Amino acid sequence: MALPSTNSNKQQISYDHGLSDTPLLGMTISEALWKTVQKYPDAEALVVPYQNYRLSYRELWDEATKVAKGIMAFGIKKGDRVGIWSPNRYEWVLVQFATAQTGAILVNINPAYKSAELEYALRQSEVRMLIMSRGFRKTNYVDILHEVRPSLIHLKHIVVMENDWQNLLDGGKKISDEQHAEAGHDMQFDEPINIQYTSGTTGFPKGATLSHHNILNNGFFIGERLNYTEKDRVCIPVPLYHCFGMVLANLACITHGSCMVFTGEAFEPASVMQTVQDEKCTSLYGVPLMFIAELSHPDFHKYDFSSLRTGIMAGASCPESTMRAVREKMNMTEVGICYGMTETSPVSTQTFIDDNEHRRCATVGKVHPHLEIKIIDPDTNKIVPRGQAGELCTRGYSVMLKYWNNPEATASVIDDSRWMHTGDLAEMDEDGYVKIVGRIKDLIIRGGENISPFEIEEFLHNHDDVNDIQVIGVPDDKYGEAVMAWVVLKDGATVSPAELEAYCRGQIATFKIPKYWKFVNEFPTTVTGKVRKVEMREISAKELNLHYRQ
Repeated sequence: MALPSTNSNKQQISYDHGLSDTPLLGMTISEALWKTVQKYPDAEALVVPYQNYRLSYRELWDEATKVAKGIMAFGIKKGDRVGIWSPNRYEWVLVQFATAQTGAILVNINPAYKSAELEYALRQSEVRMLIMSRGFRKTNYVDILHEVRPSLIHLKHIVVMENDWQNLLDGGKKISDEQHAEAGHDMQFDEPINIQYTSGTTGFPKGATLSHHNILNNGFFIGERLNYTEKDRVCIPVPLYHCFGMVLANLACITHGSCMVFTGEAFEPASVMQTVQDEKCTSLYGVPLMFIAELSHPDFHKYDFSSLRTGIMAGASCPESTMRAVREKMNMTEVGICYGMTETSPVSTQTFIDDNEHRRCATVGKVHPHLEIKIIDPDTNKIVPRGQAGELCTRGYSVMLKYWNNPEATASVIDDSRWMHTGDLAEMDEDGYVKIVGRIKDLIIRGGENISPFEIEEFLHNHDDVNDIQVIGVPDDKYGEAVMAWVVLKDGATVSPAELEAYCRGQIATFKIPKYWKFVNEFPTTVTGKVRKVEMREISAKELNLHYRQ
């Protein structure tokens, strides 16, 4: 019998797994929060200065319990879907932990959603109860909901925060402590607790279905790698509807007794810096674009960042100059970089607080504890040698349960061995550090937002003058990528870019509306007729560069 080769010169493969002496948390989110309440009852847990709202951990538990009872009074039980459609507010946080107490599945709705997107998410997840704010910026949520309400046959209860919040709490008074305790009695940590809609390259957004075990442990180990304790105060200007807010921030905090500090309904650099100074935050989150906006703010020098030590940059690659400025000018000497996707709860790799500047900028760190990663040849599915590019795959506790009510889409990304195929091209060096070098998918990432080209194409196909359309991402100095549409018009049609933009406005999120429009007679294709989006991107990038130089 031939024995496997033990040749020491054999090339190391692109596979790594996260060794750890720290066990996974075998508990629900509610159990983890209660454990922290018992340990740090008087420590500050939630601070929302713009709403003049502060809670200790004991108070956080009590207020979340009131909301949980209010939800139960509407007949919501374990497994029912409760939607949350709101910018960052204290109510969002309370709903997150209230649903965790009852076992209701929280469905995150993007605050930027317009009518078509809202209708799809609520209908596809069969939301029974929607908790929402009146609006955000110039968007009136109540009007949008009224427009799509007739098609939402499963939606039975609507709570508008500004009008109905106290009624929600008052209604919960009829629920006894015993009924509340019974609601969470038979919860298991492997059961679903959260649905987040994420854009893919085909079809409508898909509902990544995440368990307590998925997101609680991911938040915990993020906090572990940042050395969080009950003394940390985390400044959170990133959105709660996204994993960045509700997992990397909230769950990292509640598993360590740290304080969640919110800066505003949406990002605004001056309010972030003011909050860091006033609340003496030790950690600050953001995509690189947020840090660039803070560093370039005319009043940057007026703020005191001496309390900061760490934080997270994620969502896009970070320029070395920005990383250097964050460490030197904002005192964030232990800032970390994270990589992941909603389907993996989200973080798969993360840098360490003592990594050098090059590793923080050129890589996305090493595999997280209790997870496995490998890089494969997309054509053969074989693991490639270290230093060679291939598709990054993740396996372990963090991989989502499924896409909600979408087994075909689930099977397309999670293989028989439970590897999640990310669609991202990556390389692994000899020390196990991972570098993201591109994407197999056509997914557009604009300022940290995932945008499905197919979703925009499907929408614009409904325009009377559009015969065919292809949407691509093109380089953009500010957002990393911008949305561009190549359009083939019907014979005799003469629609303008402004008219197409007007058609999109109010129907799809503003960040999905193409910035650039190109009218063509046909698209570049392969010999088999497949559209060559790679060539379209190359052509468009050249044309835009020529335009910029004029």
